[in-house]
Parts: sequence; C-alpha cells; structure tokens
Amino acid sequence: MNRTLWFLIPGDPDTPTGGYVYDRRIAAGLVESGWRIEQRRLDASFPQPSRAALEHARQMLAEIPDEALVLIDGLALGAMPFLVRDECRRLRLVALVHHPLADETGLAPTQRAELEDSEPRALAAVRGTIVTSRFTAVRLRHYGVPVERLRVVEPGVDPSPRTQGIGGNPLSLICVATITERKGHDILLEALAGLRDLPWRLSCIGDLDRDPVWSARILEQCERLGLTDRVRFTGVLSLQILEQHYQSADLAVLATRFEGYGMAVTEAVAYGLPMVLTSGGAAAETLPDGAGILVPVDDVAALRQALRSLLSDPEKRARLAETAWRAALTLPSWSQAVRAFSAVLDDVGTLPAPLDPASIHV
Repeated sequence: MNRTLWFLIPGDPDTPTGGYVYDRRIAAGLVESGWRIEQRRLDASFPQPSRAALEHARQMLAEIPDEALVLIDGLALGAMPFLVRDECRRLRLVALVHHPLADETGLAPTQRAELEDSEPRALAAVRGTIVTSRFTAVRLRHYGVPVERLRVVEPGVDPSPRTQGIGGNPLSLICVATITERKGHDILLEALAGLRDLPWRLSCIGDLDRDPVWSARILEQCERLGLTDRVRFTGVLSLQILEQHYQSADLAVLATRFEGYGMAVTEAVAYGLPMVLTSGGAAAETLPDGAGILVPVDDVAALRQALRSLLSDPEKRARLAETAWRAALTLPSWSQAVRAFSAVLDDVGTLPAPLDPASIHV
C-alpha cells in the first residue's frame, strides 16, 4: 500500500522547541514504519505570514498531487484559512495542532482576535485534526471542531536513567524552556529572589534567540535581582549535555503561563525528578499526581512557597521523586506515539471533506 504523507512545517524544522521536536520525532518514526514523508518547509513568518509567505504556501499546495494526504502544522494552518478552503476538496488535509494560536502569550489584542477568527475557519475545512493533549482537544471543541474529527496523540518520552542529583549542596534546579514570555522566567526569577537564604543554583536551558527582546529583559532582570551568581542561562544544549544536567539535578521547575501539552514536564518525570509547576493550560494534566507541586499561574508568592517547601525538606523531595520515577515507567514511548499517529492518519485520511468549500467565509 502506498502510504505517502506530505508534511508542511513553517520555519526551521530543527527549531529546539517542544512542538518542533514532536514534529521531528513523529516524522522520523513514520519513515521507520514504512511511510514516505514528503516534508516541505513553509515560511518562518507564520502565524503572522507575509503576503510572500502566503503566496509561497499557495504555490506549494498547488504542486501537491490530487488526493494526496497532507498534514499541516497548526502554526501555519490556522493563519491561512482561505488556502485551506481552496484545497480542501482536492487534497486530504489534516491539521496538527499543538495549541490554539490565540493562546500564545504576548499577542496584541488585534492579533489575538484575528487568530481566534481565522483558525476555526481553517479547521472547519480539514478532514481531521490531531492534537497533542486532551486539554487542547477540549479547547478546539469550543472552536466548533466536531469530536468525530478530533484525535489525541500525546508525545512520547525516551527511557532515561534515574537522576543521581538528590541531596546536593547547593541543591541543583533545572528549568528547560525556550526563553519566551509564555514560559514565565520572569515569575521564576522573582520567586527565587526571595529564597537567597537557602542553598540552590538554577540552570535555565533553552533558546535565547527565539525572542531576543524578551531574553534581554530576562537577563537584565536576573542582574537587577542580584541572581547572576546563582542562575545560569545555557542556551540550547546537545542531548548528551542536557542529559547530564538532568542527571545532576535535584528539582525541576517551570513557571509556564500556558502549555499545549508540556513535553518538558514528562521529560523531567522520565528522569524521576520532582517538579514545581504552574497550572497553565495542559501542564496541570501532564504532571502525574504526586510527582510535584502545582501552583497558580503568575503567582510569585505561591511559587516561592512551593520551592521553599521542597528546597528545605529532603524527605518531601524524596517522596515526590519516588512517585515521579514510578510514573515514568508508565509514560508512553515515542514508538507508541508513532504507531498511534500512523493509525490516526489511516483513519482520518479516509474521512470525507467536511463541507462545501464555498460555505467557509473568508
């Protein structure tokens, strides 16, 4: 059987964020399982595409043969509803949505309104929509996506050795997140500024170039709070060096304002690390019960208290770490995620086009 998938991804597929990691791992796994992947790169300006970016996308879609199965990453799909409408009968279009575009932090009100309008219209024209969490599936139901056209395929995790860092002095904290407003480093630094009486150090591991303006603000804040001797921003690390950081860590922390899933959460759990986490988006559902402490989004006092309770109580850290390690043994592997994704493609790819293209208002 010919199982060919055209996969359209905006920007650099090697971008070190959770969404792009998901795309890469799924694509590689599909190839290993016998799929032929025709990956195409859309312009990096999505989800705020330039006219040239939209014209490039139109030409790219036009060159795909009739009846082809086409998977479009939601970072682009939601911003081009009229192109999706024009091709939804000729091509078997499937959306891959990591989280609704309008849920991104830091958008101007006009940008948010535009995305809240355009993404539902784009999703109305695809055969099926794959999301990476049950939380996002519920969000898209509010966008009018029919439940029969929604499928959840959560990310997998790699088997990891259990962390050896429990009990260090100073204690080692790790935060794995791209330096953007949504990830809440500003809140984390404010919380840690009130914990100078405790011995700790923090490694912030993540891309500083994704949002240079925000990164500069965070680095300035770190200096202003007098934390530069305790907080290190490493940038992007190789997988080998990242594993070394996980292995030597005592506690993971993420002050995120919103997650469509939260791959950094399950990654920490896979190492048996206890975690302090804010309950933004799907993050609260991703953290296994008893594997960490959840606090409200943007609540500096609550985050500081949660960190203090674990930094000063080795027995509590050990209990949470044991629960995290037991939970790690139940997490899905990437091979399981790929098998589920493949089955979903076989399923939704046979569904009829959802509506008359002319009925989509653009």
